[in-house]
Amino acid sequence: MTAATARIAFVGGGNMARSLIGGLVRAGAPATSLTVAEPNADLRAALAGDFGVAVFANAAEAAGGADAVVLAVKPQVMKAVCASLAEVVRLRKPLIVSIAAGTRIDQIDAWLGGDLAIVRTMPNTPALIGAGAAGLVANARTDARQRELAQRILDAAGLAVWIADEALMDTVTALSGSGPAYFFLLVEALEDAAVAQGLPRETARALAAQTCLGAGRMLREDGAAPAALRQRVTSPNGTTQAAVESFEANGLRAIVAGAVAAATRRGQELSANPGG
Repeated sequence: MTAATARIAFVGGGNMARSLIGGLVRAGAPATSLTVAEPNADLRAALAGDFGVAVFANAAEAAGGADAVVLAVKPQVMKAVCASLAEVVRLRKPLIVSIAAGTRIDQIDAWLGGDLAIVRTMPNTPALIGAGAAGLVANARTDARQRELAQRILDAAGLAVWIADEALMDTVTALSGSGPAYFFLLVEALEDAAVAQGLPRETARALAAQTCLGAGRMLREDGAAPAALRQRVTSPNGTTQAAVESFEANGLRAIVAGAVAAATRRGQELSANPGG
């Protein structure tokens, strides 16, 4: 088995699984190498129709014969899903890839019976358009070939970077996993502020969205630090400086730090209480 020829089973056929499946198919993975378990009949039919993958109502049936099993379910049901897969996993020992927020590798390993190669990851919703960002961390049982396979699965929907310490995955979740919501909130605020200054809402939304898109591309393509790019835009005593000084005076950095800390704490709480 190589990363290019691996058989991959998805347990859960929701939006995130769909984005990864679509990305893999676009990248050249044969549909015959992919299976999906999804209890919802309409979602099963849509996945089969759109991508040509084999679909099942039962998780163990989908996972039989897989080289990798992607657990794309909510943290609250992860324990029960693992119990339904334990026998199949014990026989074949596939790579396990989990995208459940707050669920630790040791928890998944115990629920599945132990001694497994497991990668924990947290993609975000822009994966739905192939522009996701995901952090990955692997346990010691995961070999180089399996790491390559996990990388391939997540790269299919955007950027995937490895994290050395699993304890930092709660911060990854708070940053990139939850981050799109912070971004959308900022765009909402920009739009509302511009409307308050007299711009039509449609115009304000279009300009705010395109401005954020362009700024994001500059961050990725220019290579300069965010502070350097900000300074290029900020002329002395100009309009940008006035706005930045207002942000700083009103504690923007402290607000962001508090939000990320709150999301990190919630991820830790989910780890301590997977059902809560």
